[in-house]
Amino acid sequence: MLGPVETRSVSPVFVGRTDELDTLNDKLARARAGEPQALLLGGEAGVGKTRLVEEFATAAARHAVVAVGGCVEIGADGLPFAPFSTALRALRDALPDEFAAAARGQEEELARLLPDLGEAGAGRHDEQGMARLFELTARLLEQVAATQPVVLVLEDLHWADASTRHLLAYLFRTLRAGRLLVLASYRSDDIHRRHPLRPLLAELDRLRTVRRIELARFTREEVGRQIAGILAAEPDPARVDEIFERSDGNAFFVEELAVAASEGCCTGLTDSLRDLLLVRVEALPESAQRVARIVAEGGSTVEYPLIAAVAGLTEDDLIEALRAAVGANLLTATRAGDGYRFRHSLVREAVADDLLPGERSRLNRRYAEALEADPALVPADARVMRLASYWYHAHDAAKALPAVLDASVVARRRHAYTEQLGLLERAMELWDSVPEEVRSALRPVDYTEVYPPCGCDPATAPLRYLDLMAEAAVAGRFGGERERALKITKRALRLLEDDPDPLRAAWFWVQRSRLVQAQARGDGWQELGTAQDLVRGLPPSEVHAEVLALAAGWSMLHRPGPEAFAAAERAVEYARMVGARHIELHARLTLGGLRVDSGDYETGLAEMRQVLRDTLAEGVHDVAGRAYVNLPSELQSVGRDREAAPLLHEGIAFARRYGLLDSEAWMRGNLSEALYSLGQWTEAAE
Repeated sequence: MLGPVETRSVSPVFVGRTDELDTLNDKLARARAGEPQALLLGGEAGVGKTRLVEEFATAAARHAVVAVGGCVEIGADGLPFAPFSTALRALRDALPDEFAAAARGQEEELARLLPDLGEAGAGRHDEQGMARLFELTARLLEQVAATQPVVLVLEDLHWADASTRHLLAYLFRTLRAGRLLVLASYRSDDIHRRHPLRPLLAELDRLRTVRRIELARFTREEVGRQIAGILAAEPDPARVDEIFERSDGNAFFVEELAVAASEGCCTGLTDSLRDLLLVRVEALPESAQRVARIVAEGGSTVEYPLIAAVAGLTEDDLIEALRAAVGANLLTATRAGDGYRFRHSLVREAVADDLLPGERSRLNRRYAEALEADPALVPADARVMRLASYWYHAHDAAKALPAVLDASVVARRRHAYTEQLGLLERAMELWDSVPEEVRSALRPVDYTEVYPPCGCDPATAPLRYLDLMAEAAVAGRFGGERERALKITKRALRLLEDDPDPLRAAWFWVQRSRLVQAQARGDGWQELGTAQDLVRGLPPSEVHAEVLALAAGWSMLHRPGPEAFAAAERAVEYARMVGARHIELHARLTLGGLRVDSGDYETGLAEMRQVLRDTLAEGVHDVAGRAYVNLPSELQSVGRDREAAPLLHEGIAFARRYGLLDSEAWMRGNLSEALYSLGQWTEAAE
């Protein structure tokens, strides 16, 4: 790594932005007073967002802990939760005791965002997994900021992955306590009509608690002051006019044009601005140009050891090349001092766009080969995602498929289901291009979690295309991408028409039933009926037990009767036979409710109480949450509100502890009804 290097073209004078700084400082004052604040900072590339954030953060650090995280662009793939992971790590380093106290008891779940906390929990995934993680994250931030003001800065939101966007939206909607200010910046000129950030911005604009600031370009007077700061002298008014007209007040281009003019680079004032940026690169020694191209393709930031491995230069030659690039103000060291990035993303994009197609794929291959040879070249939590991206953009399908599948597993473990879905769709795209010997070595046990083995040994049977489709369908359902998931299930069922497999087909019909209900396109019974027809007469299996349990649960809500009762009993029996404990607990809870509804009150309530005890003892939190909803509801249905109320209080505390938001909402509704029935009207209204 380099020591201090003299750089040029960054103005030592902070120009303008008085109103924006006043707004930021006012919001910080409100946060310090205990009122959480949320801000969005937008502006075109080069307009000065980063400089404004840096100025504000430097001043804010005198009164608050400032934790900064940036969205990472690696090829076309963002790392799930990258800005939150970085910011939380900084927060933990700054306030270790407060952070540990706030995270206590939830380390396994929060490790999905911050791997430093330990191994992420390996529990069962469900549709509430992401919501649980979000609620625990919001509570963590509120508790850390309870006494110490905290400024959480998330940069480059235009590169954010879907999971990061969802978490940010959740925080902006739900933060109600703590001395916390959340500031997120984005590049507004990148937000085209179909950009995924656009709907989020529209949603946040409707929240009165969120303030959006749009940075305007500099006026002619401000451009003059900026040039004077860069040149350390009063500029010629004609030159100011020329640069102002050429840059249109964009701070970054003012800077580049001012330096070009001062160095006698007149072509910069007539050629395109992109060419102007490349002129700066082409003026470097050949070794420095080569390093710049390597860094441009490596991602937003690239670690020094990885640059060294890919460049293949001697250490002295690499240091000299980096020194030249840093001295020309093209590259800069990262905040942590462990790598390099382009001083501005516009320069990186210009250099990357200038790469030839073959050159781009060759660089990605060298990155991938270096990372495979020495995984320690990058941080452990980013390694798998980076490798998948490099191999994919190297256009080596045989290498890319296993790497992409490994990355999908990492995304799933982090509850980044939308990213998992995108990776699995990429795997399906690669599938036919991969040699059979590579595909035959892949195993379902490594890459699928939600899909039952259906009569094969997952440790020896090869991974099938249908397995990928199954995992993708569930990732879409868990991540809220239901339309994409529904299309995948339809395609899978068409494939199964040509190659019949009743168990797999029944499983996909179950997914389709869930998706149809979630999208309000039907009640899902027709799909469940098809699944029941497919498993009828087959030996007991996990799929069979799940179909029966879901059919019983549906019937309990819509059509209770002997058929529902029989389905619940068989679901319990089959689940026990195949060791599907989770399905068994759900089916027993349904069976208990059906017994109460049929008039066998004590037997049914006893069964439901036992399920609650079992789930609490075994740590099956989602079924316990359902039990805390259903058991009090059945008690209320037979007039035992006095028994239901304390159980609901207990359940609400449990749901709060484990982030079971949906269950908590049902419990609060039931508690209000119970208290009203008991004549406790004031408490019911609360």
